[in-house]
Amino acid sequence: MPIRYSYKEIKQMTYGFKEKLGQGGFGLVYKGKLRSGSFVAIKMLSKSKDGQDFISEVATIGRIHHANVVRLIGFCVEGSTKALVYEFMPNGSLDKYIFSKQDNVFLTCEKIFEISLGVAHAISYLHNGCEMQILHFDIKPHNILLDENFIPKVSDFGLAKLYPVDKNVVTMTGARGTLGYMAPELYYHNIGGVSYKADVYSFGMLLMEMASRRRNFISHAESNVESSSKLYFPMWIYDQLDKDKDIELENLTKEENEITKKMIVVALWCIQLKPSDRPSMNKVVEMLEDESGSIEMPPKPSLYPPEIIEEDQENVSGQTQSDDSTCSTSYIK
Repeated sequence: MPIRYSYKEIKQMTYGFKEKLGQGGFGLVYKGKLRSGSFVAIKMLSKSKDGQDFISEVATIGRIHHANVVRLIGFCVEGSTKALVYEFMPNGSLDKYIFSKQDNVFLTCEKIFEISLGVAHAISYLHNGCEMQILHFDIKPHNILLDENFIPKVSDFGLAKLYPVDKNVVTMTGARGTLGYMAPELYYHNIGGVSYKADVYSFGMLLMEMASRRRNFISHAESNVESSSKLYFPMWIYDQLDKDKDIELENLTKEENEITKKMIVVALWCIQLKPSDRPSMNKVVEMLEDESGSIEMPPKPSLYPPEIIEEDQENVSGQTQSDDSTCSTSYIK
């Protein structure tokens, strides 16, 4: 179980909150040091639930012991002050390694794949390996931390929800997550209920960025094209693969090209619009570990439900076009 610290101890660990590591939507993160000499990351929560709910969630998350989930060492709840003490990850977050153009932070294609597999195992564990089903709701590169050996650790459970493992659909009072990684059912309620499949969608968006080393959405300032479909990378790469074209992302060897293609195809399955068409995280792990090369291409991903696309097309052309395509739910040939 996590250790309960006083505010005075937290202040001593951080040497008076001397070194700031980062800032998130829930507060500031500082570097600290335990009496044992181990470094820690201490998140000072600026807004959170009441004390009892906070301690209840700490107790649940504190029981998580997985190689790819950041370990919660302790906490502080003293008056309005609430803090979480996590193990320190010296290599920081994944985003600087997949989006940076600097050679000194370059990771090989094989290492990127290993990281993606580790993250998949972690999310699968959160969904199936605990007493309660833990839905993260904020899977993104910034929340994947890397230790000294570049082993990935899923972090930041500020938006997480705990549900019984036998509960398929969860009740949500509002959307939660980060735009660009947030599952569409969180704001389009007619495509399916909110469930663990929301994390599958977020992982798919993460996996696509890891494979391509670029952001899924490209701003108009970064592109000369005006077509929205070309600004959305998953749709563009789907068309490339569907036409049996080679993936021309960078100078890849044949082996690297196969790894990248597999990651992209799995990602395309994960970001299907309807939750029912996405695989479970157990299935995602199985697909990533598959070496037969027999993963079937999924249907083309869509950003919006068909009726919204039709309404948009009607507004532009004055004509309503119907979508008679059916979605396959098979993953392996």
